[in-house]
Amino acid sequence: MKVGIVGAGSIAFGMAAFLECEGHKATLWSPSGERTKALAAVEPLVAAGAIEGSLKPAVATSAETLVADAEVLLIALPAYGHKLVFERIAPHITAAQTVIVSSHASFGALYLSRLLAARGITVPIVAWGTTLVSGRQSGLAKVQVNTVRKTVDLATLPTSRSAEGLALCQSLFGDRFVDRQSLLAIALSNLNPTIHMGIALGNMTRMERAETWGQAENVTPKIGRLLEELDRERLAVAMALGLEVRTIFQHLNLSFGVPLGSAHEMHQAMHALGKSGAGPTTADSRYVTEDVPFGLVPTAKLGRLAGSPAPLHEAGVSLFSAMYGRDFTAENDLLAALDIDSLSLSQLQTLCSDGYSH
Repeated sequence: MKVGIVGAGSIAFGMAAFLECEGHKATLWSPSGERTKALAAVEPLVAAGAIEGSLKPAVATSAETLVADAEVLLIALPAYGHKLVFERIAPHITAAQTVIVSSHASFGALYLSRLLAARGITVPIVAWGTTLVSGRQSGLAKVQVNTVRKTVDLATLPTSRSAEGLALCQSLFGDRFVDRQSLLAIALSNLNPTIHMGIALGNMTRMERAETWGQAENVTPKIGRLLEELDRERLAVAMALGLEVRTIFQHLNLSFGVPLGSAHEMHQAMHALGKSGAGPTTADSRYVTEDVPFGLVPTAKLGRLAGSPAPLHEAGVSLFSAMYGRDFTAENDLLAALDIDSLSLSQLQTLCSDGYSH
């Protein structure tokens, strides 16, 4: 199958490597063009770790050519780039295509649905709760894949096309998906923002000083307890909305294969297995610049809508905004474009089920 990948970072490279190894044809498009220069010059993509190989994904020079040659489009770049790329690809998408958002954030699927509805088009938009792979880009044509997740939550917009979305993902990536049947559930399924909040708060001086440090090994007992309390808030919001999402313990167990225990114990087990990964070596890290506005902010908003406040998430937004001298709430361009604050809970629930009509 021909899959057009929007993005050219570690996740996009990892997904391209996965697809090529499975016999599919991947094409990468970098909105800036910078990250695909080496591949465009016919340098192979070298993957190491959980995926290994020297591969030859194609490179598209524009959004139009990427979309025209693809049966499936996979969005694989940080959430702060989603609005821009949705606007770039939407004019070229046809009703015969499917879009996968890896990983989904801040109701971005709704924004894409609205753009397509304005053209009189509806396509299945599959939202993943997290990425299929994790890793680091180790060069302009190299990726270190730390893990390929055994289980990924998803939902399809509109829900009337859920079976279609699930079947497509299974055919491309294997039988590893749990259909949560609700975009609202996916909005609360991504554990990265809460985990990264605790890690960044506990290790900010390391990040600012560009130190080399192991991520999982520095989830100490107290940071682990903070992660668990953040998780309780997220689960309470989900419960108030009548949704089922996985716990932090299930996430770590399913994603990294470590035995159940406390958050601290499970991270130490990850470290012992060599699945720790390196912590960020800059304060300009997606752990803050992406996960605060596009992860913590939406969860806090859903908590308020559901009548289940999330004070630790709210505090995280305020603390990071103070530390960085930025208004991270205002930096979420997707929520602003959708005018989420003007919607009632019932209106948002309907949109998350049906999408926008044309």
